[in-house]
Amino acid sequence: MPWRPSARALALLALLAASGASWSGAIVDDDQHTLQLKVASPRIVSLAPGATAMLFAAGAGAQIVGTSDYSNEPAAAQAIERVGDSQSFDLERVLALHPDVVVVWSGGTNAAQIDKLERVGLPVYRHRIERLSDIPGSVRRLGALAGTQPQANAAADELSASIEALRRRYADAHAGSILIQLWDHPIYTAGRTELLSDVVATCGYHNVYQDLPDPGPAVSLESVLKRDPDVILTLGSDQKAAAEWADHWRSYPTLKAVRTGRIVPWTDQRLSRLGPSMVAATGALCSALAH
Repeated sequence: MPWRPSARALALLALLAASGASWSGAIVDDDQHTLQLKVASPRIVSLAPGATAMLFAAGAGAQIVGTSDYSNEPAAAQAIERVGDSQSFDLERVLALHPDVVVVWSGGTNAAQIDKLERVGLPVYRHRIERLSDIPGSVRRLGALAGTQPQANAAADELSASIEALRRRYADAHAGSILIQLWDHPIYTAGRTELLSDVVATCGYHNVYQDLPDPGPAVSLESVLKRDPDVILTLGSDQKAAAEWADHWRSYPTLKAVRTGRIVPWTDQRLSRLGPSMVAATGALCSALAH
């Protein structure tokens, strides 16, 4: 006869699960590192705007007790106490919040700052997004971290469906090469490991600097003229900057993008936040490029 727990044992297990007091679980982050948490509903400090937005999408917004200076998505995130940013934060303020885990931006948060967290014994969860298709999985893992799997899984399913719909819609676009301009002096662009490269690929374009491994390389004007992209996308921090950069390119009439009038000034902060809103922002950009 199979063993069945007694009613008393079941009640004890339910109490422990509800309180989280004796819960212990291994959590795998976006970098495939395993960390150990001792509570099922941890207090979280997020040092990455994208991770903050992801945690809200995963249903864990109420568990975030501290976040970074630029975490303003969704609106509710703006009410959370600030502790610094990915490059520098106040460790004493972090400790005063008694977090059970700190979420950092892998590849973006200063490595020395991460070492400080680990030296004082704080579990560190590394958040990383390199492609749009990474977003749903990241939301699921953050749901596992926070103990909010039902909400996280539902959000991840919706995001997956939206990404797949975008890829199907523009699968046959084959729209040509595109320069993604991120700064003007010097000219900074996106390499193949920058998420924006996958964003424009979703829209049917080939990043003209897809061959460069650096996520944000500086390139020369001569290089751009030689590669002669079909489209130039100026991603300014505001509309004024994006428009000024676009006007600058129009002084080079030999460029194909200038001859065909395919210079697109664009401003959408969602494209730089590495959060779930990048999916909707990609849809908006694809629509603008298609027209």
